[in-house]
Amino acid sequence: MSTMSRYPRPLETSEWNVPQSFGTTFRWEYEDGDEKLLNLYAKGKRLQWDAAERIDWSQNLDPENPEGLPDELIPIFGSDVWNRLTPAERVRTRLHFQAWQISQFLHGEQGALVCTAKIVQQVPSMEAKFYAATQVIDEARHVEAYSRLLHEKFALVYPINPHLQRLLADTLADARWDFTYLGMQVLVEGVALAAFGLIRDKAENALARAVTAYVMQDEARHVAFGRLALRAYYPQLTAKERDEREEFVVEGCYLLRDRFLGDEVWETLGLPVEACKAHVDRSEMMRVYRTSLFTRIVPTIKEIGLWGPRVQKAYAEMGILGFADADVEALGARDEAVAMEMDARRQEIARTVATAAA
Repeated sequence: MSTMSRYPRPLETSEWNVPQSFGTTFRWEYEDGDEKLLNLYAKGKRLQWDAAERIDWSQNLDPENPEGLPDELIPIFGSDVWNRLTPAERVRTRLHFQAWQISQFLHGEQGALVCTAKIVQQVPSMEAKFYAATQVIDEARHVEAYSRLLHEKFALVYPINPHLQRLLADTLADARWDFTYLGMQVLVEGVALAAFGLIRDKAENALARAVTAYVMQDEARHVAFGRLALRAYYPQLTAKERDEREEFVVEGCYLLRDRFLGDEVWETLGLPVEACKAHVDRSEMMRVYRTSLFTRIVPTIKEIGLWGPRVQKAYAEMGILGFADADVEALGARDEAVAMEMDARRQEIARTVATAAA
């Protein structure tokens, strides 16, 4: 069956074309690379993996709670609408909300695939082209993994969320190479890591946890790539140029915050959309959830030097200014460690099974 047959509502088209106009940079100096970026490139090559082999796709999802996530993570949990749902309706809500969330990961990963290919073309340094090339295959692998999870296990796919689509359009449309980094490597990848982390740490289903943990291992490098490239470049900009980028960051963060409201799900399920939105807007749980999504973005924005009054004011209003001093490198190290621990457990199980069969 095609993907188009799995969308809950028919789509007008199977394509989205984004007009772009930017230059492609060739570089004839091959030996003056930044050592940290070259080390990241070496790491990216060393840690490549095959989604068809590293993940055990024979595992199934629970039909009543596919990823085994607590209902508290559903935005309308505890609302009058939720409390009126029958057990069967709650099962359907879990399926649709989880499929919607993973669908946004899938579309976001395709966005990252396209953006990183653009970075290979645009970025002026050779070592950045090297690393970005490894990320292109990373992103293709992530699209493959999430597509397979949705097609084979959920049999349900949601269209791209309008807020995410707008941010991707803004990121791709700007001809300046650093905006591609800023929109994708810092904003989209940063908030995705936080959302991934909730699934990896809260999901009881082994397949859902494995897909997410292995994707996160790669994404930790991708955010580091953006930090390394931009913190060296932004001090060279004028105040006006930094102000333009801060305006982009503020707008992008609001789009990302509103991306997780899930309006499309409530509408598809035939639930009262306005009542659902009203609950999400005033829910303390959703406030904490939405703010926690910025744990990776805020310290990165501060580190790369986009820390003017406009950004700080917006972050204070969003309740996320307190994340400014979070240790992004430590979070990334944990992402890598969790994935390696899962590999070790999988290998130990395989050895035990082999020994028992001998």
